[in-house]
Amino acid sequence: MTAASIKEVARHAGVSLGTVSNVLNRPNAVAPATRQRVLDAIAELGYVRNDSARQLRAGQSRTIAIVVLDVANPFFTDVVCGAEQVVEEADAMLVVCNSGENDARERRHLELLEEQRVRGVLITPVGHGQQPRLDRLHERGIPVVLVDRGSGRAGRCSVAVDDLLGGRLAMEHLLDQGHRRIAYLGGPFSIPQVADRHAGAAAALAERDADAQLRIAKTTNLTVAAGRRAAAELLTLPAAQRPTAVFCANDLIALGVLQELTKHGRRVPDDVAIVGYDDIEFAGAAAIPLSSVRQPREQLGRTAAQLLLEEADAGATHRHRHVVFQPELVIRASSDRPRR
Repeated sequence: MTAASIKEVARHAGVSLGTVSNVLNRPNAVAPATRQRVLDAIAELGYVRNDSARQLRAGQSRTIAIVVLDVANPFFTDVVCGAEQVVEEADAMLVVCNSGENDARERRHLELLEEQRVRGVLITPVGHGQQPRLDRLHERGIPVVLVDRGSGRAGRCSVAVDDLLGGRLAMEHLLDQGHRRIAYLGGPFSIPQVADRHAGAAAALAERDADAQLRIAKTTNLTVAAGRRAAAELLTLPAAQRPTAVFCANDLIALGVLQELTKHGRRVPDDVAIVGYDDIEFAGAAAIPLSSVRQPREQLGRTAAQLLLEEADAGATHRHRHVVFQPELVIRASSDRPRR
């Protein structure tokens, strides 16, 4: 069935094309009786206006995109929810794109978003490989805001969390619990958050206990399965070398570690303590509630969306900002034990 056109609506209502356009865009400019006649024709014919074409003519889309690393990660679900609240209040629509931590997939998303002339792009980039593409979006008048990433560029807004501090908080807690053989689980290190959380932890350990050991167990991604594999490898180490605590780059890895350790009869935290990162809802709901470094997930999304809309409205007069939130350590049963 062919969709009704605006010309058919005008003919059915016995009015001009301009009158139909006014009813759709400036209804108060049309006499009530005429406006109702047009609305009745729209309902009878099932007319749906081509909003994409209208926005293209007006030079401004009402579509905003957010590109995330892993749409299955609850952390990004919360970030998206925060952004969506702000976008909907601006009478716009948020489209979610999943890069899957893949450079090629991320590049393709950005190419398509540029072709669609979206109003703006929120992105947690895989690495630094897309900078030219992001610069091109900016040149085309499409603002870009980095989410959960700091920006070293004066011409781009960003919203992030101090991950160096987050890594430090986790390590200081484990050292306070008496641990001296500690592992950091996460990867790939090309993701800045993964590298920064490790750097913060390593710096805290070096300052507090130069004789303590920090083992790095790199993972290929930030999933529960990756955590299980990393924990299985740690369990193969001789007892004298095996870590008594693990700090994980995110909560999904920490949940995988918890599963694998309990599967092999290890007691948490008596045999191995665990600290995660993000403090997703599942962290506190785990069989052994996970200690975690909390990020303000929804606030990250809200703030990023607000910055993007401000830039889209202000254009060249917009002053770019870099907002950095402070993380908070939430201590739960997975790492909290009496000192021996």
